[in-house]
Amino acid sequence: MTDAGGPVGFLGGAFDPVHIGHLRGAMAVRDCLDLERVDLIPAAQSPLKDSASLSASHRAEMLRLAVAAVPGLEVDPLELDRPGPSYTIDTLKSLRLEYGAERTLVWIVGSDVLATLPRWSQWQRLLDFAHLAVMDRPGTLPPAAEVSSWMAHHKVDQTALLSRPAGGVISLQQPLLDIASSDIRAMISAGRDPRFLLPDTVMEYIGQHGLFGFNNT
Repeated sequence: MTDAGGPVGFLGGAFDPVHIGHLRGAMAVRDCLDLERVDLIPAAQSPLKDSASLSASHRAEMLRLAVAAVPGLEVDPLELDRPGPSYTIDTLKSLRLEYGAERTLVWIVGSDVLATLPRWSQWQRLLDFAHLAVMDRPGTLPPAAEVSSWMAHHKVDQTALLSRPAGGVISLQQPLLDIASSDIRAMISAGRDPRFLLPDTVMEYIGQHGLFGFNNT
């Protein structure tokens, strides 16, 4: 393969708010696959979820604060700059145009999203534009038979993944921390302290702006 720069990973999500599970997961994939970096891509609007509780500007700023001092993690506002629902296939098409035909690109998901994969737009074309790295999450149920078969057919190891731009599926056994943004929102709304579940800079930002019903009193 032509030298087109190091492999790049991408982790999408609402990040409402970003927490250490997101960051540790991104870092784990970065290190496991020896990626040049992982970009976190906040969604404008997930096609399969309710609207985020916070504005795009708040979510993006918290992400920037969270990764500011973390080498190899960056924020890409690609989906926030595009109107309408944030379809992954559209994002991958844009990323492939941006990075060129030869760059190795890796889209990262937690294993919990595999159950919804058949509902994604053009999901079987995702591998035309990138590899798929699946991170195990605690307690995840097996995906549907069609998804399992598709994954098995495209399964690759790290060497094969890094040798071509796209087309493979790799499963990573290092588990993500079992933390959910919805749980953090509920904790803050109930007046409980979510400290150590998200970066200090993000917690400070939430307090400064009174997000999720945060009360300084």
